[in-house]
Amino acid sequence: MSDSNMSRALVVGAQTAEAVELSAGSAFRLLADASDTWGALGANRLTMSSGADGAGPHYHTLSSEAFYVLGGAMEFLLGDRLTTVAEGDFIVVPPRVPHAFGAAAGSTAEVLVVMTPGVERFGYFRHLGRVARGQESRDSLSAVQERYDVHFVSSAAWQAARTSVTR
Repeated sequence: MSDSNMSRALVVGAQTAEAVELSAGSAFRLLADASDTWGALGANRLTMSSGADGAGPHYHTLSSEAFYVLGGAMEFLLGDRLTTVAEGDFIVVPPRVPHAFGAAAGSTAEVLVVMTPGVERFGYFRHLGRVARGQESRDSLSAVQERYDVHFVSSAAWQAARTSVTR
């Protein structure tokens, strides 16, 4: 991208952001991919239904991931620590730190997620939508983890915490 394109600000209207529907009323709003921001960042807005899972345990090698909770309450796995956060709370996860998140039991959640530097990830979110619609298997995510810098790990603590969430 030329330097002249970098002098233009990106504006994404709320109604023009691509929506990717997930299961049970959860959805992504795709705000900016790396190619939209000269590689600086990627951003999305995630709405989760009551007690819904967000992302299972994973880490990123290239980017830090920041979460600003716009509404509701969320559970996070940060390394080996579980924590609950609420509206107005802010979390930054550095590269290589395993993390996971979902709406807290009995709560919906809305969160702004920003990754920096940016990695092209809109394709990943669209893939998640196909998984939610049954068009792809959950196992198909393993084949794209390198491309989207989403490296899955297991966590007994997260599994135990999420099985106790009532939906």
